[in-house]
Amino acid sequence: MGRERLFAYAQDDKRGDHRGKVLAAGMTDTIFALASGAGRAGVAVYRLSGPGAGPALAALTGRDLPAPRTAVRARLRDGGGDVIDDGLALWFPAPRSFTGEDVAELHLHGGRAVGRAVAERLLGLGLRPAEAGEFSRRAVVNGKMDLTRAEAVADLVEAETAAQRRQALRQMDGGLESRIEGWRQIVVGALAYVEAAIDFADEGMPGDLMAGVSARVSALAAEIEAALADNRRGERLRDGLHIAILGAPNAGKSSLLNRLAGREAAIVSGIAGTTRDVIEVHLDLGGWPVVVADTAGLRDAAGEIEAEGIRRALARAQAADLKLAVFDGAARPVIDGATRALVDGDAVVVVNKADIAGGGVPATVEGRPALAVSARTGAGIDALVAALEHEVASRLEGGGAPPLTRERHRAAAMECRTALRRFDPAGEIELAAEDLRMAGRALGRITGRIDVEELLDVVFRDFCIGK
Repeated sequence: MGRERLFAYAQDDKRGDHRGKVLAAGMTDTIFALASGAGRAGVAVYRLSGPGAGPALAALTGRDLPAPRTAVRARLRDGGGDVIDDGLALWFPAPRSFTGEDVAELHLHGGRAVGRAVAERLLGLGLRPAEAGEFSRRAVVNGKMDLTRAEAVADLVEAETAAQRRQALRQMDGGLESRIEGWRQIVVGALAYVEAAIDFADEGMPGDLMAGVSARVSALAAEIEAALADNRRGERLRDGLHIAILGAPNAGKSSLLNRLAGREAAIVSGIAGTTRDVIEVHLDLGGWPVVVADTAGLRDAAGEIEAEGIRRALARAQAADLKLAVFDGAARPVIDGATRALVDGDAVVVVNKADIAGGGVPATVEGRPALAVSARTGAGIDALVAALEHEVASRLEGGGAPPLTRERHRAAAMECRTALRRFDPAGEIELAAEDLRMAGRALGRITGRIDVEELLDVVFRDFCIGK
C-alpha cells in the first residue's frame, strides 16, 4: 500500500507540472510589447514572443530570419510596402530565449509615430498586445526561471535604491531559489525514508535510521524558524523602512521633513495643528529605501478633525520601524511629555530650533542621545542623516542567506515550519509522511516547482524498490 500511496502522491503533485505544460501548449498566440520606457526616446525596444514571432519578423523586414542572437540592420515596412523605420532586428529561437519561446526584438527610433505604425503592423499580422507580466509568466511556465526569479525581475525594475537593486539582483541570480530548494531537498530525502518504512513495515527499519531523519527534520524546522525571525528584513527592503516624525505642534516636524526630502513636501506654518493627516515621502537614505511620514502634533486636540490626526499619528508611531522624536528647542527647558513617552530603543531623538534653544540642549532624553539641529538653517542635519542611515542599516543590513522578500514566501515558510514541527515518526507513520508532504508542497509553492519525481528516484536508488 505504501508504494501505491507514493505513486498517487507523485501523480497528484505532478499536476502542478502538468498544469504548466498544458498552459505552455495552450499558448499558441504571439504577443508583443514595448519593452523600453514609453514616450519619446532615442531608442525603443519592441519584444515579440510566441510561434508567430519568426513569421512576423520576416514579414516586417521582407527578408529571411537573421542568425540567432545577432543584431542586423533592417528596414521595417507596413502592409503597403512603405518604410516604417530603419533599425536593428534580433532573433532568439526557442528554447534559448527569455520566455523559452521564439522571440524577436526590434530596436527602433523611439518616436510615437514609429510606435503606432509598428503596433498596427503587428496587430495586422495576428499578434496581440502582451498583458502585464506576460513575458515573465511565459518564462516561468516554460521552465526558464522559477517564481522567485520572476519576482526579482519585477523588483529590479522597481528598485529605487542601491540596496533594493542588490537584493533584487541576488534573488534574480537564484539566491533565494537555491535556499528554498535546499530546504525542499531535505524534506524530499526525509519523506523517501519514511515512505520506505511504510513499504517495508514487515521488515522493519533500523531505529537509528529514523532517529537520523527526525534530527534532520528538527534541524530544518529550526533553520526555517530562524529565517522567519529576521524582522521581515527582505520585505522591508523591498517596500522601504517606515520612519514616523513625531512631536508637539510647532516643534518643526514639517520643516524637518522638507529638509530631509530636499523639497517643500509638507506645508509649514506657525499655526498649531496645520498638519492634520499623515504626509509620506519616499527617500533614498544612503542607499537604503525609507518612507518618512510627517504626523499631526501631539497635544490635547482642539476639535474632531485634529483629534483624528493625532490618533493617526499615534497609530503611525506604533506601526513605524523607526521613530524620529522631535522636541522644540525654543521651549527648553520644558520637555514635551507626550513625545517623551514615545522615546524607546526604536527612536532617534532630535532637538530642533537649536539655533534659538533656551536652556541648552540635553545630552540625552530617556537614555537616547539627543541630536541638536536647526531645520531652518540646516545646522546638524548631516549628523541627523548619518544617525538615521546607521539606524536603518542596522535593521536592513544582512550578509547571510538571502531573505524572504514577499508575504507569500513567509506564509508558505510558516506552513512548512508548522508541518515539520508536527512531524513525529514515533506516532502514526502515515501521518508523519503526510506532514512531510505538506512541508514539501509549501516550499514548492514559493518557487512554483512542485515536483516529486525526484522523490521516487531517491526511493528507487536508496532502497531498490521495484528491483
